[in-house]
Amino acid sequence: MSVDTGTAAARHAATPAAGGETANAQVQLTGSGRPEDHIVAGNGPRPTAGRGKVVVRVEAAGVSFAEVQMLQHLHPFPPKFPFVPGYDLVGRIVGTGDNVTGWTTGDRVAAMPRHGAWQQYVEVPAASLAAVPEHLDAAVAVSLITNGVTAYQMLHRQTALAAGSTVLVHGASGGVGTLLTQLAVHAQLHVIGTASPAKHPAVRALGAQPLDYRTDDLAAAVRELAPDGVDAVFDHIGGRGLDAGWAMLADGGTLVSFDSSVAGYRPGQWFRPHVPALRRTAARWIARKLHLTRGRRQSMYYVKPGDDFRTDLAALYRLVDEGVLSPEIAGRHRLAEAPAAVRALLDGATVGKHVLIP
Repeated sequence: MSVDTGTAAARHAATPAAGGETANAQVQLTGSGRPEDHIVAGNGPRPTAGRGKVVVRVEAAGVSFAEVQMLQHLHPFPPKFPFVPGYDLVGRIVGTGDNVTGWTTGDRVAAMPRHGAWQQYVEVPAASLAAVPEHLDAAVAVSLITNGVTAYQMLHRQTALAAGSTVLVHGASGGVGTLLTQLAVHAQLHVIGTASPAKHPAVRALGAQPLDYRTDDLAAAVRELAPDGVDAVFDHIGGRGLDAGWAMLADGGTLVSFDSSVAGYRPGQWFRPHVPALRRTAARWIARKLHLTRGRRQSMYYVKPGDDFRTDLAALYRLVDEGVLSPEIAGRHRLAEAPAAVRALLDGATVGKHVLIP
């Protein structure tokens, strides 16, 4: 369902309803299983701002693969059920606690609380906030918080690629992949992007050469396009996929692992999907120190708040204004439609980022 998220609506949202507003529309994740069974809309109390914190009225909250992992209790260090999910948000400050400096009521901000964003009002630490331009559509702005900063930092902080280099982007039609592909093309890199065949036109439109990720010998298909190997692989699958990605690297290339598939794991095995990436990264770090990798290296990436986060998010917002980035919004949903948004993500039927509009 499309919802107006323009500036006028956002400013209206900064003002509580007449007579005070105590209800807080929210979505809770109640257990492991199907989104239709365990993602439940309701109401909770409106939070107040504690020391060093602010209360934000949410304009848009992102739907990400982290919620899929949490739904199956396969996310590292998961909250206990029931809880309010939601990794990132854009909104406006409606209350500040003691010892808050640099922010005031009415400021438009971005935050990445990792969970808790799927509600109308959220209490977040003031130190974790980043500024959001007034003119920017809320759904576009939120799509750049976790996904955009992940893409930007993997490309510009995890690697150092010269123009003309070739990179492989797994999941090039996803929330991170669409942005990473656009950023890489803007950096004058040749991009090979994996996606299902139905999404190949979308990947090609982003400027990448699409490949079916289910190809029997993906490494051979990549070598046909890059006979000497690729200069970087960005992998969101993990497990044995990291071995294939390592084999595709050219000498001196970089493999960046930024997530792990939870397919095949039982709900509740919250850390096991991530062990293969940790083990392989450690083994290849040792091999690199022993000069056994032909200059290749593997790293694990995890987005986190801080000064670099704020700097890079601001850069992304400028790139949108300049027309370099055009985030793909797969759907805008009301809070009650959160199960359908997560189902769409699970089924892999869409391109880009799903967003909730409280």
